[in-house]
Amino acid sequence: MTAEIGRARPPRIGTETAEFRAAAMEDAIDGLARRDPLASAAVAFVPWQRNLGLGVLVVVVAALVLAPIATLVVVSVVCTLGYIAMMVDRVLLFARGLDASAIVTITDAEALAVPDDDLPDYTILVPAYDEPEVVGDLIAAMTALNYPPEKLQVLLLLEEDDDVTIEAARRAGVSRVVEVVLVPAGDPRTKPKACNYGLHFATGTIVTIFDAEDLPEPLQLRRVVAAFARLPSTVACVQAKLAFHNGSQNLLTGWFTADYALWFGYLLPGLMKSRSPIPLGGTSNHLRADVIAEVGAWDGFNVTEDADLGVRIAASGYSTAVLDSTTLEEANSDPINWVRQRSRWYKGYLQTWLVHMRRPRRTVRALGWVGTYRFTLLLAGTPVTACINMVFWFTTAAWILGQPSVIVALFPPYIYYFSLVSLILGNVATIYMYLVASRESGNAYLLVPSLTMPLYWVMMSVAALKGCWQLLRNPSYWEKTFHGLSTPAKDTALTEDTPP
Repeated sequence: MTAEIGRARPPRIGTETAEFRAAAMEDAIDGLARRDPLASAAVAFVPWQRNLGLGVLVVVVAALVLAPIATLVVVSVVCTLGYIAMMVDRVLLFARGLDASAIVTITDAEALAVPDDDLPDYTILVPAYDEPEVVGDLIAAMTALNYPPEKLQVLLLLEEDDDVTIEAARRAGVSRVVEVVLVPAGDPRTKPKACNYGLHFATGTIVTIFDAEDLPEPLQLRRVVAAFARLPSTVACVQAKLAFHNGSQNLLTGWFTADYALWFGYLLPGLMKSRSPIPLGGTSNHLRADVIAEVGAWDGFNVTEDADLGVRIAASGYSTAVLDSTTLEEANSDPINWVRQRSRWYKGYLQTWLVHMRRPRRTVRALGWVGTYRFTLLLAGTPVTACINMVFWFTTAAWILGQPSVIVALFPPYIYYFSLVSLILGNVATIYMYLVASRESGNAYLLVPSLTMPLYWVMMSVAALKGCWQLLRNPSYWEKTFHGLSTPAKDTALTEDTPP
């Protein structure tokens, strides 16, 4: 049924039949897996991937038993080369992201110049689950949008057994601004499943996703329309930038804000400039409805459905543009809550990489050698490197504390100096990129978070280890991120007039 989005008029919400709900729910969960089983993360590892992984593990363990030092030296060489490859690629993307043409800029005048009659119908999907504390914010955010109400459809997607959020929405009076769609309860309880179900009621030719606590800048939808009109017809998605309104709440929110400033301000535009696959953000990705239908919508089993859809868009011959318009979100201020969220992201990155590498020749043909290389560095390299970091930190600590001879043997001169270069230049270059991104965002309070980023990387490593373990144990489990933890006085991390 997803393939019919944009072609048949959906039923009016509240009047749909039980048969329609059942069919829409089945499609929301298993639609992609049914149409193209190898494109879905419903199965984490296909047989050849599982067997290859077990085979490599057996070989490594056997090598460790027979020649432990030589094996560990080889592992050190491979890891060091991986670190250097990632460092060089990140610096290259950052340099390309510095180019003003790497991001689409639509002025206020251009956005407002489009006559209301020429604006297309627009659908906003707002999935929420167990979030009574923030669902009321949706009214202010949606009424602030500068878009004709008669052409704007806002669907609040709530699980039908989520009584607390449904009651909070009723008390807040969200029905005055949005339509509430009750998603039939059932596993997996994932954001993509809810969005897929919501698509069956969508009437817009452009579809976007906002979280319930999001604060998009008022002209964002008009800017998107103007951007699509300016860009080539091969552009299927326009990704707005994300930032945080509570970046100065504590050190963790400062780290998170600096992280987003670099990612959305420079690395994603660098990917766009490089014509590489762009892992979409979780919200504010504005998609053509016809392309959503063509590529199969979201994977109900992938816990980073946005990254997966971004890669499928690229693999289908389309591209994504980054727009200079900002949506403010709430940064996680609680370390445990942050680890829950980041571990899900890392698990989803690995899910996405595994899915698209099930048919490696097809992926290379679709993305090209450079695109596949960069896709691997980003989606597999990021979580794997974060895991390996913990091992090397313990190794470094052991050397500082006791200088055991075995560590000397693991780093002969031909790898030691490369490791030293990776350690010094890699850390300096990364902190420098954070400083530049933070400075350009106009947030002076991000100086300390940028300079203390190595502490943030420790948390990333913990989250990556947790995510990898969950990939093996419970791959499609959506670990809930709790919102509404920010301080009442919301500071403005970025405004419409402060370019990130």
